[in-house]
Amino acid sequence: MPGLLRGIVRTAAVAGTATAVSGRVQRRQAERFAGRDANIYAEREQAYEQQTAPPQASAAPGPAPSSEPDTLDQLQRLGDLKEQGILTEAEFSAQKAKILGL
Repeated sequence: MPGLLRGIVRTAAVAGTATAVSGRVQRRQAERFAGRDANIYAEREQAYEQQTAPPQASAAPGPAPSSEPDTLDQLQRLGDLKEQGILTEAEFSAQKAKILGL
């Protein structure tokens, strides 16, 4: 019987040690994979934020807003004044060149 008891104790010790080592390996792998997953998540979040962020305002101003409607209105009023006889042909031409920047 002492031989049988010694075998059982040895088997229990080996099985317990194997379980403890296995659990430790599992915990280490889980920590490592959790760190890797956190890095991947952070990179994806940063890429998403860059894609959805509004464009930064630059120091240099963009092209000036078009003043075509204003220019057209001025030319139309100028034409009306000419038709009413308020402006002469020479005055009309001079004002038109001034408006168009010629």
